[in-house]
Amino acid sequence: MTVTDAAARAAADRRWLEEAVELSRACPPSATAFSVGAVVVGDDGGVLATGYSREGHPHDHAEEAALAKLAPDDPRLRRATLYSSLEPCSTRASRPASCTRLILDAGVPTVVFAWREPALFVDCDGAERLRAAGVTVREVPELAGLVREVNAHLLA
Repeated sequence: MTVTDAAARAAADRRWLEEAVELSRACPPSATAFSVGAVVVGDDGGVLATGYSREGHPHDHAEEAALAKLAPDDPRLRRATLYSSLEPCSTRASRPASCTRLILDAGVPTVVFAWREPALFVDCDGAERLRAAGVTVREVPELAGLVREVNAHLLA
């Protein structure tokens, strides 16, 4: 990868993560769950789907809401990047499949997130599980402050 390619990828990561953070601001408030936004972007740079926590149901996670808008066998998912403001969950009490499992089942090859999930509700190791399964995972911690800001009510 050239320096120009790396700079373009970094700019795209920032752009789509900022969009995910904006989506997270639409989340209905919760004292027991993070507000998260997710954007699924195709290899052509177009948005395939978006989602945010509690978008359609009180137990919806952002990645889950976005992936549910696409057919499970949509071939574009095999070349897509999923951007999430928060590290995809690896454990869930409210649903049988974690977001990490949903991403793996969908065949999404790349995941980019801004903030590692703190051990407030569960001990998350989504990034490690995704990497172990061969998914490319990129963290953009310089945007983590924006995600913490959206979730400040949980951190006080």
